[in-house]
Amino acid sequence: METHQSSSGVPQPPRAAVGDAGVLRELLPIALWREDSGGRVVEWSLAAQDLLGHRPEEVLGRLAAPLLVPDANRELADRLTERVQAGETIVGTLPVRHRDGHLVAMEMWIVPATDPEGRPGALLIAVETSEVLRMRENLAAMESLFTQSPIGIALLDPDLRYLRVNDTLARMNGVSAARHVGRRLSEVAPGVNTDALEALMRQVLDSGKAVVDARRVGRTPADPGRDHVWSCSYAPLVDRAERRPLGIIASLVDITESQEAHGEVERARHRFGLLAEAGARIGTTLDLAQTAEEVVTFLVPQLADSADVQMLESFLAPDDSAAATRGLLRRLAVRFPDPTAPTTVLVPGGTYQIPLDSVYEQVVTRGLPTNLYPTDLPALFTEPGSEPLRAYFDEHIGSARLVPLVARGKVLGAVTVTRMRDREPFDAEDRVLIDEVVARAALNIDNARLYTTQREAALTLQRSLTNSALPAVTGLELTGRYLPASVHDVGGDWFDVIPLPAGRTGLVIGDVMGHGIHAAAVMGQLRTAVRTLARFDIAPARLLSSLDAVVADLGEDTMATCVYAVHDPADGGWVIARAGHPPPAVVTPDGTVSFLDGPPGTPLGTGALDFGTETVDLPAGGLLVLYTDGLIEARDRDLDEGMRQLGRALRHPERPLDVLCDGILARLLAAPAQDDVAMLLARTAR
Repeated sequence: METHQSSSGVPQPPRAAVGDAGVLRELLPIALWREDSGGRVVEWSLAAQDLLGHRPEEVLGRLAAPLLVPDANRELADRLTERVQAGETIVGTLPVRHRDGHLVAMEMWIVPATDPEGRPGALLIAVETSEVLRMRENLAAMESLFTQSPIGIALLDPDLRYLRVNDTLARMNGVSAARHVGRRLSEVAPGVNTDALEALMRQVLDSGKAVVDARRVGRTPADPGRDHVWSCSYAPLVDRAERRPLGIIASLVDITESQEAHGEVERARHRFGLLAEAGARIGTTLDLAQTAEEVVTFLVPQLADSADVQMLESFLAPDDSAAATRGLLRRLAVRFPDPTAPTTVLVPGGTYQIPLDSVYEQVVTRGLPTNLYPTDLPALFTEPGSEPLRAYFDEHIGSARLVPLVARGKVLGAVTVTRMRDREPFDAEDRVLIDEVVARAALNIDNARLYTTQREAALTLQRSLTNSALPAVTGLELTGRYLPASVHDVGGDWFDVIPLPAGRTGLVIGDVMGHGIHAAAVMGQLRTAVRTLARFDIAPARLLSSLDAVVADLGEDTMATCVYAVHDPADGGWVIARAGHPPPAVVTPDGTVSFLDGPPGTPLGTGALDFGTETVDLPAGGLLVLYTDGLIEARDRDLDEGMRQLGRALRHPERPLDVLCDGILARLLAAPAQDDVAMLLARTAR
């Protein structure tokens, strides 16, 4: 405490401090002054100067009451002075006048004290009331923090030894609060990364900067069997006067459950992302082999180290006898990227019999996925030459799962996935995800299977109904082409050549609207109807009228276009009728190309029974070219442009018909066709 005092009634110059209150002075400035028996100030501290604004030379030797006591409190001050001089100590809250005139509420202790002459005087000790209240609130807050906070709190000294911890932190660490005091973190909770945390606290001490939300992972005596995650924050405690570090205050929050919940959300988001990716990558086409390959490509290596897609032969070859295909599997796709694995027997297209009483038989019978033990795997590979593969599985495979391909209530086959021993085995989440991917893939595989079956049926029907070879007829040289728009689909385009009485020949070309087995079936019916009607030597216009009725009987959604032309070799003439079909091209021997412009008619099935005819005379060497709209129509050109290009391709009618036909296709179908193409060329004999 630094004071200035006078030993007489005359003020003396200030002298040096006689003491230092240290921490107390820093935390709570205490004003001190002494009055003699006459009420004059004989000692005045620097803290009094700081709090009340009066310098020592201004107050020493002066009466205290007029200077410091508010007018309203004069009588009270006189009574209190009398009581103190009588030997009583007074404690209370009193206002004191500041040098600038405002009143300062102060907590005061007035203690009897003799003056320098030995007469009764008074020693006044005062602190500002607001500072006392602030300190009380701070202490209450600190105490509440240590006794009631759900957050772990600790005070550590500069040596990083615990000074105090609250009960919450004691419970977190599994060590009583008393046993923390004087010990370091490494002594209390050695199961956490103490070196890194103490280095972090040392950094806070050295830099004076707080660290917020540092993550700590480990185990404490409170829960030694489980890892916990804590969010740790450290702030320096600094002496405000000397700016030296006094220690650290640490706060810790156990965020294990929130981290686990966050991790679960992230895992769920990852699973949904993978399922969305599977939906985008599996089933991009209706090709069965490609769909199976997309399945194994998605599973490996993202979810597994190998994947094998197998399908029951009874679904792939439904026309074969049940006895021949019972229990027979065909491998559609396999991915086993380990180059050291002896996988020569794992060839797509290979078949093998399901072992009786095996896990595979149970999965295919029940339609339920199952985990496989390493000892289960050899039974799934019984083909000749599988011994090295079975030995490899026994040595390297750590976990495996067999998942049935179930679609529309039927078990189509199964997918086998494995993981190597150096990879984490399938956990519950992996199994759920793999099962879901295979379930979605099963529907894509079944769609591809159904499409493939229908397409093969349509192709078989179309091949059985279209000409494999054109007949030799009188007076005409013939060639034709049929090109489906896609290897995955067939349509209803066709052409036919029909020998008629008296050496005449009927040529027909048609296009049933639509694709697939329905269009092929309608085409077959129309081809049969045309052949039947032509045998009765019906005129072209009447034949189309009858054919229109046939199409109308097939249903409202069925329509077709058609051209029927009859050639008479006696005069070289043609009689041609059209039903909404593109006009045939006529080429004279000198290369002049024209397109018929007679009545186009309406498509078959519309009920319009009036079809006109055209008569065309062609000299020897002339060409009649029948085609469907797939030849001349494309996205980048209209029908008129297509007909112009066809005309340019026909300017050399003297070429062999096969060469001429191939040249037409090369010119007009430079890009893949968007529709089926049928074309029939007839050249009159020379």
